[in-house]
Amino acid sequence: MEHPIGIFDSGVGGTSIWKEIHRLLPHEDTLYLADSKNAPYGEKSMEAIVQLSIKNTELLLNKNCKAIVVACNTATTNAIAYLRKNYKVPFIGIEPAIKPAALRTKTGKVGILATKGTLSSSLFHNTAKLHTAGITVLEQEGTGLVSLIESGKLQSKEMETLLRQYLTPMLAEDIDCLVLGCTHYPYLVPKLKELLPHHVQIIDSGEAVARQTKNVLEKEGILRTTTTALGKHQFYSNTNVEVLDGLLGKGNYAVDYLNF
Repeated sequence: MEHPIGIFDSGVGGTSIWKEIHRLLPHEDTLYLADSKNAPYGEKSMEAIVQLSIKNTELLLNKNCKAIVVACNTATTNAIAYLRKNYKVPFIGIEPAIKPAALRTKTGKVGILATKGTLSSSLFHNTAKLHTAGITVLEQEGTGLVSLIESGKLQSKEMETLLRQYLTPMLAEDIDCLVLGCTHYPYLVPKLKELLPHHVQIIDSGEAVARQTKNVLEKEGILRTTTTALGKHQFYSNTNVEVLDGLLGKGNYAVDYLNF
């Protein structure tokens, strides 16, 4: 099927998911919405998150997307049940990688860095409860991190100060796995590796989401079968496109401003 895969996030963070999808499915076309104007979703009410997710979904459907990846932990945990109930297109969501962390930990203590909207959701708590029997989970809201990433301040002193503040209590409790519960956070990995002891594993859900996207497309019979050409990629941002463009690097894509 030649229609694109639609992807949306509360800004540029979901491009970390897009990169994994593109790596696994290089012949698929994609269309990405960076709703940076409304970032971060994690500090909004559930009702507001659902309404923003509806807006993004309908825009992607109007552009003939055949499946939609909700490349935002907060939107997944707060809105994907509503989206699946009210739209016929298949949806792929994002959940913090709690299960692999629970399987890998040797100290029995796992840290989760996520937004308030994710950590307070029932879906997150149900997932955590399912996989973490006998394991201590230390939750930390990453307040301010998304805004700094959206502003292109990955290497700023403010970023390092916040990360040290958030990591210190978890390290004091002897975590050996840190779960990144927001799709913006993989862009912090270089800085996190500077700040964390070598034995602490950093775990995100990007590869798992890409595999699930492929599985869903195959199951629905909408996986692109043409393998003679690489996919085309359109990215839209409703704020300054420079940060989005900078995170993507070089490739076969277009980045444009769109008022949505």
